[in-house]
Amino acid sequence: MRKLHGCLHIALLTLALLAGGAAVAAEDIRLATTTSTENSGLLGVILPMFEKKYGGKVRVVAVGTGAALKLGENGDADVVLVHARELEDKFMAAGHGSVRRDVMYNDFIIVGPKADPAGVRGSKDVIASMKRISASGARFVSRGDESGTHQMEKGYWKQAGVTPQTPWYVSAGQGMGQVLTMAGQMQGYTLTDRATYAAYRDKTGLDVLVEGDRRMFNPYGVIAVNPQRHPGLNNKGAMAFVDWMTSAEGQKAIADFKINGVQMFFPDTH
Repeated sequence: MRKLHGCLHIALLTLALLAGGAAVAAEDIRLATTTSTENSGLLGVILPMFEKKYGGKVRVVAVGTGAALKLGENGDADVVLVHARELEDKFMAAGHGSVRRDVMYNDFIIVGPKADPAGVRGSKDVIASMKRISASGARFVSRGDESGTHQMEKGYWKQAGVTPQTPWYVSAGQGMGQVLTMAGQMQGYTLTDRATYAAYRDKTGLDVLVEGDRRMFNPYGVIAVNPQRHPGLNNKGAMAFVDWMTSAEGQKAIADFKINGVQMFFPDTH
């Protein structure tokens, strides 16, 4: 009897320890984000820092901003990290997000072949450059995926008074890394964020041709999806991620991320 009691005590103690371990383990976080944060290598560097502090994993789905926000709207993501302020504001106004914070920024650039058939090299006027590219008939590869980059590109064409069309305009429906690869293969132009270009530069052979226009500013926001819309969300994890990304530690991690010694993203909390 005493032996049985001892075995029962050990079994109960083991169950208690297991239960305690389960309570300590943090629930995984579903992050929907842009391909630029993934393709550039930023997430691969900063997420392990956050996970070590949080105690759980961040499961990343890297798509265009439009698709990332749709995942949040449908309750298929706990938190989103995107870069299309107009779409973000609409997302918040519709009640799909509970908290939105500025987190970082970089900039857009136009890249293209060394030969530069449109003659835009050195320009700081993105709209004039888009006009020259369309007038030249040179190939332009578009994301074509309603991403933040695609939203900016469409705005530039509209301001330029240009309606993009085949055969010079190619709508890829792909992420930034794939589009840069296609532009390199086709010896065409494309609009890209600077960080993804830096990560793919050696693979594509494309040059930075247009940069420095204030209209090419590229801010990112982090949004916790509204748990009142989707009660099953990991809101605790989402808020932990939002808080860390905008904390001194998270902002330093973002600032410290470099490609070939060059800083790619800049802290942007207020």
